[in-house]
Amino acid sequence: MHKISYAVAAGALALLTACGSGGDSMAAHEGMAGSGAPAATTASAQPSASATFNDADVMFAQMMIPHHEQAVEMADMAATSAGDSEVKELAAKIKAAQDPEIQTMKGWLTDWGKPAPEGGMGHEMPGIMSEEDMKKLEAAKGKAFDKLFVQQMIEHHKGAIDMAKTEQTGGSNPEAKELAKAIETAQQAEVEQLQKIADRL
Repeated sequence: MHKISYAVAAGALALLTACGSGGDSMAAHEGMAGSGAPAATTASAQPSASATFNDADVMFAQMMIPHHEQAVEMADMAATSAGDSEVKELAAKIKAAQDPEIQTMKGWLTDWGKPAPEGGMGHEMPGIMSEEDMKKLEAAKGKAFDKLFVQQMIEHHKGAIDMAKTEQTGGSNPEAKELAKAIETAQQAEVEQLQKIADRL
């Protein structure tokens, strides 16, 4: 009973202070709620993205957003142009994973008061495909597309892994570093799968 009433009291406090000073009221809510209020842990996950960040965190988000956007664009092409069922399935998986990550990182930049990336890709990003690369992929169909997609996505993923490692070393925001670790783990597994597909195509 004590835990329930404690959670209710903390929830009431959050409602009363919601119109107050934003981050401070959330911090108070987080501190008051403790482990007795499972809902509070969900709510308190949001402001931590703006709690601490450095230039490495900002650069990670600003570079990884367009990097992910290009991967999603490549995955969209696979939906209509790929001939291999495993290529199509993996492309759909890549899009499903990276679309939400793009939105998360855009949210961080908003919270941090930093601009979202605009315009061109910026070729300083590792693994990024050139406009010519993308045109070649767009023009390819069937098995020719599959081979090119796999080759390009391996390079693309390796670039993202490098960027994720840099963030884990140089970043200070816990959520950004956690996402970087998740990106490294997921994309390393996908590189291995892509390599196996390449070997059989």
